[in-house]
Amino acid sequence: MEMPPSGLSGKVALVAGGTRGAGRGIAVQLGAAGATVYVTGRTSGSERSEMDRPETIEETAALVDEAGGHGIAVRVDHLVPAQVSALVARIRSEQGALHILVNNIWGAEIEWDKTVWESSLDTGLHTLRLAVDTHAITSHFAIPLLIATPGGLVVEVTDGTDEYNATNYRVSFFYDLAKAAVNRMAFALAHEVEPHGATAVSLTPGWLRSEAMLQAHGVTEANWRDAVAHSPHFAISESPAFVGRAVAALAQDPEVARWNGDSLSSGQLAQVYGFTDLDGSRPDAWRYLTEVQDPGLPADVSGYR
Repeated sequence: MEMPPSGLSGKVALVAGGTRGAGRGIAVQLGAAGATVYVTGRTSGSERSEMDRPETIEETAALVDEAGGHGIAVRVDHLVPAQVSALVARIRSEQGALHILVNNIWGAEIEWDKTVWESSLDTGLHTLRLAVDTHAITSHFAIPLLIATPGGLVVEVTDGTDEYNATNYRVSFFYDLAKAAVNRMAFALAHEVEPHGATAVSLTPGWLRSEAMLQAHGVTEANWRDAVAHSPHFAISESPAFVGRAVAALAQDPEVARWNGDSLSSGQLAQVYGFTDLDGSRPDAWRYLTEVQDPGLPADVSGYR
């Protein structure tokens, strides 16, 4: 299904947690389809979040403009209900409607390979607040505006399909719980928004080449394949644009309700909607992880991208 370049013209989206990574990729691709995109996060040109990274919401909004949409950066801490309420009131005042809500808020530090009793309790509980409370707070305030117009879409962005997370430990008690909870939130929201003509899904990218991941591997998006030499399975990785194109495809699908309550992946949706990553490939990371990486087989992406 080929999507028109301006298929979301006149549509209003909120990408909550759009500073970097998947959120930035989603915001830009919604803009490429013609949407007006509110981009929120805690790092602006004048203030950084606890992540202390250089990417800003203003940069993302500018990339939305460059892609052909209209980006609006609003600094919001989604743990503060009053700030989220004010954000939604602003969208209502300026646009009169909200058609797409993407809950991508994250921004947590994880203590990997530690049990729940070895982990810092303060750090772990803060992780859950950033991953779960933020999504619940944002949904509480934003969904009433979204369902005022039939056909709305809620996308809960997580890490791992429901099926994968149900049978695989995610190397941290708090991370495991957080990502499974986001999948379940989409399932619950699906039941609540369906009577109002809206759809809710959870969506996971594969091995995402976020700014932090590229930095950790000592590469850039331009030369990311150089990292395969020391991390062979990195060959299945995908750019943030790939999951962005997945959201844009869902938002333009007149039959999107068929996915209501489902746990989806970017690779899965690429096969349905026909979009590709920036290099023209269609990486199917979760099938690759299950069939190649997790069983300990040599890295070989043949048939997986």
